[in-house]
Amino acid sequence: MKKVSEKIVFNGNWLSIIETEHINKQGQRVIWETVQRKNIRNIVVVLAQLIPSNRYVLIKQFRPAINKTVLGFPAGLNPDNDIESQALKELHEETGYYGKITEVSPELALSPAMTNETVIVCHATIDETDPRNLDPQQDLEPEEQIEVVLVNSNNVREFLIDQQALGIEIGVGLWYLFAINTIV
Repeated sequence: MKKVSEKIVFNGNWLSIIETEHINKQGQRVIWETVQRKNIRNIVVVLAQLIPSNRYVLIKQFRPAINKTVLGFPAGLNPDNDIESQALKELHEETGYYGKITEVSPELALSPAMTNETVIVCHATIDETDPRNLDPQQDLEPEEQIEVVLVNSNNVREFLIDQQALGIEIGVGLWYLFAINTIV
């Protein structure tokens, strides 16, 4: 595919819708509409695990785009490109926990058929014996309504299935990581 033109169809405060024209190998004109974030396109996602209990820290958060509560990982925009600091900041704001980043993924395409957003996944461990983590207090932004959910590592898949049966949407990352237990 060769891109030949681009125009902004909609330009909002945070997002733009872009129409691009491409020419395929057969010389045919192909049009795409994509959503692009303005200023920040990078998101940090935190896969946090409590030590020594081995429980995972998940969140339930209302998402206006689908008008439902979604079960997922703590996450947020990365405005300064300081991945580890931003991941720890989001972890603390959304869950109240203080953690340590142990691994960082490369930049990954989130939904490349629709958006230019990328995601960086950070694995964090949280020392449950640290006095700061004994009574975690969230520091939420006004538009955030987040419930912290702790799930034993041995039954995450069953928990996700139960939550979905209750009407909670499951974030795709959770399903990828915990629910597919058979590789075909």
